[in-house]
Amino acid sequence: MAVVASAPGKVLLTGGYLILERPNAGIVLSTNARFYAIVKPLFDQLSPESWAWAWSDVKLTSPQLNRESMYKLSLKNLNLQRVSSRQVFFPGFLYDSGNPFVEHAVEYAVAAANATFDRNKKDDLNKLLLQGLDITILGCNDYYSYRSQIESRGLPLTPESLAALTPFKSITFNVEDDASGQQCKPEVAKTGLGSSAAMTTAVVAALLKYFGLVDLSSSNDKETKDLDLVHIIAQSAHCIAQGKVGSGFDVSSAVYGSQRYVRFSSSVLSSAQDAVKGLPLQEVIVDILRGNWDHERTKFSLPPLMTLLLGEPGVGGSSTPSMVGAVRKWQKADPQKSQETWRILSAANSALERQLKALSQLAQEHWIAYKSVIDSCSTTKNDKWLEQAADPNEEAVAKALLGAREAMLEIRKYMRQMGEAAGVPIEPESQTKLLDVTMNMEGVLLAGVPGAGGFDAVFAVTLGSSSSSNLAATWSSHNVLALLVREDPCGVRLEGRDPRSRGITSGVSAMSIQ
Repeated sequence: MAVVASAPGKVLLTGGYLILERPNAGIVLSTNARFYAIVKPLFDQLSPESWAWAWSDVKLTSPQLNRESMYKLSLKNLNLQRVSSRQVFFPGFLYDSGNPFVEHAVEYAVAAANATFDRNKKDDLNKLLLQGLDITILGCNDYYSYRSQIESRGLPLTPESLAALTPFKSITFNVEDDASGQQCKPEVAKTGLGSSAAMTTAVVAALLKYFGLVDLSSSNDKETKDLDLVHIIAQSAHCIAQGKVGSGFDVSSAVYGSQRYVRFSSSVLSSAQDAVKGLPLQEVIVDILRGNWDHERTKFSLPPLMTLLLGEPGVGGSSTPSMVGAVRKWQKADPQKSQETWRILSAANSALERQLKALSQLAQEHWIAYKSVIDSCSTTKNDKWLEQAADPNEEAVAKALLGAREAMLEIRKYMRQMGEAAGVPIEPESQTKLLDVTMNMEGVLLAGVPGAGGFDAVFAVTLGSSSSSNLAATWSSHNVLALLVREDPCGVRLEGRDPRSRGITSGVSAMSIQ
């Protein structure tokens, strides 16, 4: 009876800040770092007490956080209430173990099934719910920072050190004092891959499959409709859980995989916001399901023989909401300058997209020429790339590579200017120095700060098979930990078994480290 679903993390390659407003597009790559949700019955048989009182028991377990919470789900109004939890203690602080993303995922998934099924299927749904729901969530190690643990053991900052960690290792917390010396709320140390979106999507997919509302096991029109349903419910639950209607690119990539994305109109979630204000979820879920979800997505992935790398600088995290707020304030204060900056950024983003698409097309039509240039450029610096071309097809490949680099440099330039104008470190000076060193290495095509920028992470795209290992070593010498994350264009999917039985350590195994 157990259902296991997984969803990937993301890296926003282009579209930082602009993606918040239609019709600006962004390129988001899904990764091989996956979040898992396991759903099974809590009891072997129906609970007579639950039947009498019309509620369902729900248990949520997060082994990596050493948390276990029990809930009561009302089958009448579909509200989920926590009744007990095993909590995590810190000196002088009690950490509340609630998880609003999973909680809203449960409520919205149950409401969607209840609104969609006919009377007979509703009876089957209630029987499943009266057996209780046992939900376990697990995130690959890549979602969390283990840098401090590696350093405390005296190990090198290398992918090999990460690959040696125990699968689904216990998660560490950042516990710091505020300006007054009081201890702040502990925060999980993360790497910025969108763990909440991947987790929400995995839980929604597992529940909808468990209820029999979606299949997700076939590649046809039915699967597309199933994915659309998972997307709607996951977006709704995620937005309500985080208390705002974001762009949604992280949930969209968790559902559909790597893509070019244009956000949905925020008005489509007005019904969900009404539910927060007190209207019954059963009354608004139909509006959510029938809403005009006008987001745009087209498949997109890196061209062949290119590798995505992420690095963790370890110099402190950044608050995306506060940075977005500062940029919004700057837009209002200086609309003319901000509009011009966004126009240039949008053009640069489009230019990078065009060059990457051109490279994919060249690989498809002229593979031998494409591979020859990529192999040659992987061991040379960019000022020698055009010299690697021996015929018109190879020259087209080299020019597209250089065009992509120029577009990336333009993106970085205006992202820095926007940060300076808004007073936030979108590409901090420390990151600029690191990215400049990175882009000047042999075989490096692109380098930048993903998403909203800041101190959290850097990304690079390398050519061929050898340049990624060279870059990881260079990053290590600059005190940057190269993560095990790579692009994987696959979105949400069903898994055959509990991932702990397969010994998954991270997005890639130690044997596959290049």
